[in-house]
Amino acid sequence: MENDQESKNNMDVYRGVRKRKWGKWVSEIREPGKKTRIWLGSYQKAEMAAAAYDVAAFHLKGERPNLRLNFPELIHTFPKPSSSRPEDVQMAAHEAAMRFKPSIDDHPEECGVGQVRVGLSPSQIQAINESPLDSPKMWMELAGALLPVREYTCPTDYFEDETPHHHESIWDF
Repeated sequence: MENDQESKNNMDVYRGVRKRKWGKWVSEIREPGKKTRIWLGSYQKAEMAAAAYDVAAFHLKGERPNLRLNFPELIHTFPKPSSSRPEDVQMAAHEAAMRFKPSIDDHPEECGVGQVRVGLSPSQIQAINESPLDSPKMWMELAGALLPVREYTCPTDYFEDETPHHHESIWDF
């Protein structure tokens, strides 16, 4: 219930921001004089989405006395889009949003290592099962790849009889 009240308060406070039902905060803005919108992103925190909106609104609508921004005191510190192309607006908006990204110290439970699922294809699973890590074949292939087999000749002054000695690879035994 508390989260519902918090999200309702944030939606009322931040312009151009709404919360998805799965908890992400999103921002978009309508292009002036058009029916199209520029998608500004999906973020962890409402403040991130609000900063993204501010960058886009300030760039697209210009500096006007009636322009409503979420962080008017920060607008001149935010990145400026290089053009009005949606890609440039999105990039600058994303950079501004990242300034509000929570650090690990703020929310360690959100940034910690949790359960990770790695998807493997059936052929990858088959390859793993056919060549287990403890198989002698795998170790021999690894040794062959890492240690090229070369014949080693000892220096002649090392031995008393002064005949060169050839040593076989340890893998030949």
